[in-house]
Amino acid sequence: MTHSPLQLTLTEWDQRYAELARAGLREPWYGGPLARHVERENNERLRRLRFDSSAAALRLWNFLLTENERLRTARAQGDRLVGTMKDLGTVPVMACALPKVRPFYPDGAWWTPCLMECSDRLLVQADALGTDPSFCPVRAMLPAFLNDEHFPRPDLLICSTGAVCDDFSAIAQRLERLGHPILWWEMPRRRAPDPGEPACDLPGGLIGPAGQVECVREELQRVGVELGKLAGCDLTHERIRAGIRSANQIRRQLQTLRQTVYAAPGAPLPALEMLIAEMLAVHFCSDRGECLPVLAELATEATRRVATRQFVIPDDAVRVFWVNPVADLRAMNLLEACGGRLCGSDFMFTHALDLIPEDLPPFEALARTALADPMVGPAQDRARRIVDDCRRFKIEAVVIARIPGASHCPWEGNPIRERIADKLALPIVEIEIPPVCDALLPTLRTRIEAVLEIARARREP
Repeated sequence: MTHSPLQLTLTEWDQRYAELARAGLREPWYGGPLARHVERENNERLRRLRFDSSAAALRLWNFLLTENERLRTARAQGDRLVGTMKDLGTVPVMACALPKVRPFYPDGAWWTPCLMECSDRLLVQADALGTDPSFCPVRAMLPAFLNDEHFPRPDLLICSTGAVCDDFSAIAQRLERLGHPILWWEMPRRRAPDPGEPACDLPGGLIGPAGQVECVREELQRVGVELGKLAGCDLTHERIRAGIRSANQIRRQLQTLRQTVYAAPGAPLPALEMLIAEMLAVHFCSDRGECLPVLAELATEATRRVATRQFVIPDDAVRVFWVNPVADLRAMNLLEACGGRLCGSDFMFTHALDLIPEDLPPFEALARTALADPMVGPAQDRARRIVDDCRRFKIEAVVIARIPGASHCPWEGNPIRERIADKLALPIVEIEIPPVCDALLPTLRTRIEAVLEIARARREP
């Protein structure tokens, strides 16, 4: 069933769902109307969001919002659950390579205060546990582990440490002291190879010292042994190779989706759905098999809209590159309400979008991919990639979203701004977005509108 694309409120989606059902909509077992996620999980923020009107977007949202339910179902069916923390895209590839093992990111609890509009009181509970607002909103993960009201407790908890977010390291250490054993693995800070030092190519056009790659490879092999013990079978090279091939299928599909949407003359999909779609690359939303058709359906819808020139955002919207994920999903709707459209993004995990090398020994391939994480190396490396993508997608303005309390945010914006200013001279705005941004909406709107107005004024007559 084809239709003109729209952005709908939650109430309007009830009507749209009935229309799709009458037309013969077929859904996976976790399907259903979006409004049920408010009634069952108290996700009140959904009432204030605007959603794409396609069946593909419905499937995407239901896939995202049923993750905890699907994890509990998997456990009831005998699967082992692995909590993977902070590495954003590496250990899940290994875990999914084993039979009846499901990885998930407890880090994702950082969106719970947004979705539940703080009615969950996770941030208040985090305060009582010693992680006050000087920490980033991922502190919500700490009480979520203790109250058993969100995700199920994992059978194995794995966390990267070393060159990672200081906030997250402190929160994870507090979690371990509260009785949740963690398997730690070391991530060195990526640096440029010294003159004459053996070096390796990394995904994303980076280069790293061979010694660092070797260090990460050995750490991942150690993690692999523990995953094998959990699964009751060895994590062999053959299993990992198969897992890498499956992960690359998803990454290729996501690359196709991003290219279709970001390079189009108009926006075939809104910013909010693109943010959610990109997040799936990190751990497949706990279901690698279902993740691929979810993305494929979105890509098919985007391709159809481009071919028929049916865009969900006005054609004259300013082409915006967005840096960092948002603590409040409503900010992505705000971008479009101000006259912008998402045409490029760096949500902190670009290494999970790049293909994992398939022509290398599998643990080395994963080590090189992990070391390409933009957050474990110099901010200048990240800035170079952002500039390249800005050129590629003909970006007109850049928004840098600071995460409140995040230890990296006060300094990482400067190298990004300086390189963009030096190479492209694009207008840039840096804004801070709390988990619920309603009180700041007028200020945020004014600042985003101002940078978009500058971008419009720079267009050739």
